[in-house]
Amino acid sequence: MDIARGFEFLFHAVAFWALPFLFVLTVIVFFHELGHYAVGRLCGIKVVAFSIGFGPELLGYTDRAGTRWKLAAIPLGGYVKFLGDENAASVPDGEALRHMSEDERRMAFAAKSVWRRAATVAAGPAANFVLTIAIFAAVAFFAGRQIGDPVVSEVRADSPAAVAGVRAGDRIVALDGVKIEYFNDLIEHVAIRGAVPIAVTVNRGGQQVDLTVTPRIETETDRFGNEMKRPLLGLVANSQSASFRTERLGFVDSLGYGAQQTWFLVRATFGAVTGIFSRGEGADQLGGPIRIAEMSSQAATLGFVAVILFAAQLSVGIGLLNLLPIPMLDGGHLLFYAAEMIRGRPLSERVQEAGFRIGLALVLSLMVFVFWNDIS
Repeated sequence: MDIARGFEFLFHAVAFWALPFLFVLTVIVFFHELGHYAVGRLCGIKVVAFSIGFGPELLGYTDRAGTRWKLAAIPLGGYVKFLGDENAASVPDGEALRHMSEDERRMAFAAKSVWRRAATVAAGPAANFVLTIAIFAAVAFFAGRQIGDPVVSEVRADSPAAVAGVRAGDRIVALDGVKIEYFNDLIEHVAIRGAVPIAVTVNRGGQQVDLTVTPRIETETDRFGNEMKRPLLGLVANSQSASFRTERLGFVDSLGYGAQQTWFLVRATFGAVTGIFSRGEGADQLGGPIRIAEMSSQAATLGFVAVILFAAQLSVGIGLLNLLPIPMLDGGHLLFYAAEMIRGRPLSERVQEAGFRIGLALVLSLMVFVFWNDIS
């Protein structure tokens, strides 16, 4: 009996933790690195290795162009290594570059123009955003999207909306002068505002009423027990009053919807990161691999669509994280290239090396912090 329970536990651990986690992370990492790889090849740069994961190689092969495609043992990221790179972080190897033949130098990353290097580096985060657009567009095209009219069925007592004078039966027509067509438009507008007053225009019995509502930051708990701090007005819409329904979208409209949802996630994520650095808000909600694995498994219980939508959200976060101006990350490389464009020549090897060491310290500190959040 104990052996049977042990196998049952192992099965659930693999099926509901390991597999969703590996699927989500592998898809995101693959597309990120594929962006670097594709643009690098277009720019005439030789790719030495394309790796999913870090550490010892588990399996792989070398293609006709000399690129080693491999799957490594530690599935917490990946990298593309170009000719002339010292390591997986694309730190230039000046010594190796000086000893290359003329033919090799023509294919080395560090020998390319600053514009080609910048395009190659920026292509990784860009691929994350393209992936997110594609996922949202595909879900909208094949499954449709859920929409509901912005009609208030209930105003919670003592909520910001109640204090401001919003009533049940009101139809929200604009927020801060922005037209509101569906109830989700209202949710998304409030989500990125924080505790900032919102000008609310409602239609009440055919009359336009202008109100000002200041959202309140409250902690909500989802069905899995995850706590999230969000700005809320205290408005409720039910299926009868708001006419919730599924809307089918064509191919072009699906792409537009995917771009719109991705832009919303970019703004929401940027706002959250800004809040962490400027006001220290929400730092306790940053998570690392354990949190990602947990949320992947939770999404898996809701079905495949939930898993790929979670991957889309995580892809935006990883894209923005890599754009932070920290050496070792893509944003740090772009910062160096911007300095090179301004100066007309690259920063010295000593300055770049010092920058990468500082960047490594910052990245390791961030990893320790999110691991601590995961554990605690």
